[in-house]
Amino acid sequence: MPVFLLLFIGIPLLEIYLFIHVGGALGALNTMALVVITAVLGVWLLRLQGMATWFRVQQQLAQGKPPAKEMIEGLILLVCGALLLTPGFFTDAVGFLLLVPSVRQTVATYLLQRGVARGVNGNPFQNGRPGPSSAPGQDDIIEGEYRRKDDDRHLS
Repeated sequence: MPVFLLLFIGIPLLEIYLFIHVGGALGALNTMALVVITAVLGVWLLRLQGMATWFRVQQQLAQGKPPAKEMIEGLILLVCGALLLTPGFFTDAVGFLLLVPSVRQTVATYLLQRGVARGVNGNPFQNGRPGPSSAPGQDDIIEGEYRRKDDDRHLS
């Protein structure tokens, strides 16, 4: 919780600091134009990267593979879009950095390895029990035969 509080207070203060310095160097109107241009450019690039990620999700599904990494990349792109639409230079820099496919894929791999979206073997589409490569709960299977007692009554 203290980390989120620090981010919630620290990022706006950093943005204000950057606005003052960039505004002092470029002027107020040029600074506002730069913020608008980065937002428009960011949304355009976000659209391109989002479509490419969606295409990879569909490819993975067509091959019968779970698109875990691609889904995490989609969530990263969602955060990226929020960062790019937030006025500011620091948030734009982080947003543009996450638009770079290799950076985004590295972050997605890291998040999967850290267990952010972990299921069995890192697969978020199965139950959430980490375990061996066998089917979930396979070690809990008891084999046998059964017969319902009410079936005996109907036969007599």
